[in-house]
Amino acid sequence: MNSWMSGLWLMVFGLLLTGCATTSVQSNVTAFHEWPAELKDKSYVFERTPEQDNNLEYRNYENLVRNELKRLGFTEAANAKAAQLKASLEYGISVRDVRVIEPVAVAPYWPGPFWGPPWPGYYRRGYYGPFYDPFWYGPPMIEQRDVSFQVFTRQLKVKLARVSDNRNLYEVTVVSEGTNGSLPVVMPYMVRSAFADFPGPSGVPRRIELQMEQ
Repeated sequence: MNSWMSGLWLMVFGLLLTGCATTSVQSNVTAFHEWPAELKDKSYVFERTPEQDNNLEYRNYENLVRNELKRLGFTEAANAKAAQLKASLEYGISVRDVRVIEPVAVAPYWPGPFWGPPWPGYYRRGYYGPFYDPFWYGPPMIEQRDVSFQVFTRQLKVKLARVSDNRNLYEVTVVSEGTNGSLPVVMPYMVRSAFADFPGPSGVPRRIELQMEQ
């Protein structure tokens, strides 16, 4: 195969890969905090709304936050009176329709009459030329294809506040977009992103990408 033809094929292959499903979760994370330089007592309790208190989905996400807090050295107290901090979380998902025009590689067309064999020995060799060259008719052509799909915007907010005066010490917002509309699948990675480099820079937007477990 000629070098120019090989280069063209690599370009076409790269274009095809752009349509493949991703195996990572990318999140935009922004945290605002007034975290004390030294906080010896890291005991906390979860503060829930009445709706959250009887919501099994919420409980699942709360467990994810609980695991991250434990990793960071926090301990869950039996009740608010025994806790220094209180944690709360909110989450949601929305969807929008997207339409894009994308390039697609297609096989070149046979320029001759459709009613006759394109070359001698056509029926012996099948649809390929004497050397089984995929570019027998020429290099692949790029056509435009209209594609419609849905994009989901997933959002998570977590707060840590002092129990004594209700003062917020840490507020983080995680926004992630993708074609996966299942919050239970994506949420573990969003929670991990919320506490990456805790407490992290205050008021500085960051983009965090985590590889999904297969």
